[in-house]
Amino acid sequence: MARNSSWISELIFCLVVGSVTAAMPGAAMAQAAAGQTGTGASSTEKNKAPAKSSSGNAAAPKTAAGSKTGLKAHTASVVHKTSSVAAKTTKTAKTSTVVASRSVAKASVVSARATAGGARVVLTGRRKRRGPVERFYASSYTDDLTLGDATIGEDPVVRAAALEALGNMNGTAVAIDPSNGRILAMVNQKLALSSGAEPCSTIKLAVALAALDEGLITRDTPVNLGGHYTLNLTKALAMSVNPYFETLGRSLGFERVKYYANQFGLGELAGWNLPGEQLGVYPDHELPAAQGGVGRMCSFGESISMTPLQLGALVSAIANGGTLYYLQHPQTPEEIANFEPKVKRLLDIAPLIPEMRDGMEGAVDYGTARSLRASFKEFPVLGKTGTCSNNGTRFGWFASYADTPTGRIVTVIFLEGGKPTFGPKAAELTGVFYRALSDRNYFQPKSPQVAGSGVVSGAASN
Repeated sequence: MARNSSWISELIFCLVVGSVTAAMPGAAMAQAAAGQTGTGASSTEKNKAPAKSSSGNAAAPKTAAGSKTGLKAHTASVVHKTSSVAAKTTKTAKTSTVVASRSVAKASVVSARATAGGARVVLTGRRKRRGPVERFYASSYTDDLTLGDATIGEDPVVRAAALEALGNMNGTAVAIDPSNGRILAMVNQKLALSSGAEPCSTIKLAVALAALDEGLITRDTPVNLGGHYTLNLTKALAMSVNPYFETLGRSLGFERVKYYANQFGLGELAGWNLPGEQLGVYPDHELPAAQGGVGRMCSFGESISMTPLQLGALVSAIANGGTLYYLQHPQTPEEIANFEPKVKRLLDIAPLIPEMRDGMEGAVDYGTARSLRASFKEFPVLGKTGTCSNNGTRFGWFASYADTPTGRIVTVIFLEGGKPTFGPKAAELTGVFYRALSDRNYFQPKSPQVAGSGVVSGAASN
C-alpha cells in the first residue's frame, strides 16, 4: 500500500512538473529541459567530480528523495523566474501604453495663433461636431463680362489692364481718378451699377474713421478684446480682426455708426447721372442682438448692401484728403470735353487719414491683401479686403489706392461666385491690374496735353 501511495505521489508530481514545464516560455523551458535530459550547461555541471565534504570525503550520492527535493526546488525557482519575467513584461506593456497615451495627448493639444492678429488659441485633439458645410451655388467664372458696357469716355489703357486682371472671373473692376471723381474704366457695368452686396470687411474702413473722429482710439490705442489680449488699429486693419471692430461698433452704438456711414456715402447714389445705377441699402434699424447686433454690422457689414461705386467714392475721399466726389462716367464727346468735377460733400477726415495709412498699407505688405505683392511691388498700395457670403453666393472685395509716380489711382475689384471667390483673390487681381498698367508704361510722366485722360499728375496727398 505504501508503494502504491508512493507511485501515485510520484505520478501526481510528474504531472505537476509537466504542466509547469509546458507553461514555461522559451528560455525557461529550455533550461528545464536541459536539467531533465542531462544536456547543455546543466549536464556539464553534473559531470564534474563529486564535491568534497567539509571532512574531505566525497559527498554522499543523492538519494531518490533528494533528487525529488532538488527538482521541486528547481521547478519552484523556474516558476518564480517565469512569474518575474511575466510581471516585467506586463509592467513594460503598461508603461508603453502610458507613454503612448501621453504622446497622443501631447500631440492632440496644439497651440496656434489666431488669424486675427496673434490671439492665443488652444485646439484640443477631440473631434468636435462640425456645423453644416456652406454650399455655394453661384459660379466664379463667366464669359460675358463686357456685355452692354459703354466705353466711349474711358481710358483705353486702364480698361485693357482691368480686362487682363479680371480674366474670366465673375466680377467687376472700377478704376477712379480720386482727384476729380472721374471713372477711368468700369468693366462689367451691369454688376458695378447693381444694388451691390454685403460689404464684408471693407465696412471696417468706415467704422475706423468713425471711431477715430469720435476720439475713441488712435492708431496705437490698445483695445481690450478679452482677458489680456489687446490690439491696436494698425494691426486690426491689416489683419482684418473682427472682434476689434465689433468692440468699436458696440462702443459707438448704432445711431453714430449709421450717421458716419451715411456721411461717407453709404445708402445714397454714388454717381452723377449714371444710367442704370442702383442704390445700396443702409438699414434704419440695428441688426437683432441674436444675429450679432451692431457689432456684426461693423465687422462683416451684415444687413448692409454697398455698391462698388459707393466703396470707390469712399476710398477716393481717403486718397484725396477728404473730398467726396460724385463719380462721373462721361459717354459723349461733349461730356468728355466739358468734364468738371462735382463735389458731393467735404469730409473732415484729413487729420484721421495718417492714422489709417499704416493699417491699410500693412494689409498689402503683410496682411490679408499680401497676395497683391505676388505681381506688383513697385510702389505703395493701400487697401482693405472683404470676404463673406449670402444665400449660396460668396463675395470677394478689395478696394485700394496706389501712390504712383504720376499721382494716385483708386481701384475697386468686386467678385461674386463660389469657393474660388474671396477678398485675397480680389487683391491678387489688383496686383495683376497694376502690373498690366506698368507694363503699358502708364505710370510714366505724361505731357500736359494728355494728362486729362489718365491719372492727374500732382494729385492731392496726405
